Amino acid sequence: MVYVLIVLFPMESPDRAPKQRYYDPDFYRLETEQLWPRVWQMACRLEEIPNPFDFAEYEFLDQSVIVVRTEDGGAQAFQNACRHRAVRVAQGTGRCESGFICPFHGWCYGPDGKNTAVTRRRTFREGNLSPEELDLVPVQCETWGGCAWINLDDAAPPLRECIEPFASVMDAWEFETMRAEWWYACRLPVNWKLAEAAFQEQYHVLESHPQLRIPGRMIPKAGKPFEPGVWLDGELTYLRTMSEGMAGMVHATDVRVAERLRETIELPAEPMNAMATWQRSLNEAVVNHHRDAGAVIPDLNDLEGRGIGESMYYAFPHFFVLPMYSSASQYRFRPLGPEETMMEIWSLTRFAPGEEPPTPARPELWEADDPRWPPIPRQDFSNLPKQQKGLHSRGFEYMRLSAEAEGGVSNFERMVDGFLRGLPYEKLTPALRKINVNPLEQPIADLGF
Repeated sequence: MVYVLIVLFPMESPDRAPKQRYYDPDFYRLETEQLWPRVWQMACRLEEIPNPFDFAEYEFLDQSVIVVRTEDGGAQAFQNACRHRAVRVAQGTGRCESGFICPFHGWCYGPDGKNTAVTRRRTFREGNLSPEELDLVPVQCETWGGCAWINLDDAAPPLRECIEPFASVMDAWEFETMRAEWWYACRLPVNWKLAEAAFQEQYHVLESHPQLRIPGRMIPKAGKPFEPGVWLDGELTYLRTMSEGMAGMVHATDVRVAERLRETIELPAEPMNAMATWQRSLNEAVVNHHRDAGAVIPDLNDLEGRGIGESMYYAFPHFFVLPMYSSASQYRFRPLGPEETMMEIWSLTRFAPGEEPPTPARPELWEADDPRWPPIPRQDFSNLPKQQKGLHSRGFEYMRLSAEAEGGVSNFERMVDGFLRGLPYEKLTPALRKINVNPLEQPIADLGF
């Protein structure tokens, strides 16, 4: 028998999100119990643990997991708590070829999590030394897309079942061949769902990012002439703006490719043909540039032809990839409390074998208003504290979602409710396939529950 839990402040209407979902401590507690322990989470990029016996600690909520690179190139994971008195046996990143030693009383564990020594063993009653209870507790762990993923629920379906069709799209993008150039982290004074929702719609773009209002990119109204050169200059301005401090969003290498192409290309006079010609030509030029350098890159025109050449894809509950030309930005979100979130941004790009850069160090947490943030995320972050505070207004009841522009936000919130209700995976997995897509401009979907 399946027992369905009662959800506080549910999404009773798909276009209305009750405000309490974003600060109520009981709603947050239910997320910590019913959502996060049952979902696949990206624990680390494999660049952090490139060699056998390298390890990385992954923390979420009050949980800590050790991910260890195995000799066959895969990874395994364990709960980071000594079986004696629960002290964490590892922190950060490092090597564990000789295993782990608890710093409190010296209990020892091999790289495979097996207990190898109990200090002063004879002082324990035999009932406390059952071999099956002495090893570090294993955690489901799989590798995909150049990352290690974990799930605390042993009954959860395999990773790929839970992140399709996102996984197939990213495979076509050759996502696993990308490598990180930099890695930043932000402490946002906002609920984790609000933080993610800011990137699940583009309704906000022109208001929040006025620098992206580039007149030359606008298609003229009927009866007015279209000037291909003017439009193309606007397009280059857009690429440069998207590249400023963002790297993976539009990589400087691709901007240079576009600038060289601008010198030779001739565009048709008809606006739509001109836009299509430029996009096909730039895609081809970017691909040729990187392949000539020895890097792996998919045929970008082929991706567009297959309908998977968009600039954002999402895997529930916390992972975004924003691919643009040769590169991508990667986002990961983790709740730090009912009204606080950690967001991380990686800049990913492509390198020829043997030319990959060193793995970026784990970042310090910058505040949302830190001047080191590039312009676009700084603008996004500026809205969020105002929204979090606004939700506490006594006269405000719920967020009104646009059925067309913010359907992705609605789908995400109702997927959260599915987990909070304790629905079985047979119900959740089909719904996840409707969530793990590009959330931008998505219609409100029928999730089947």
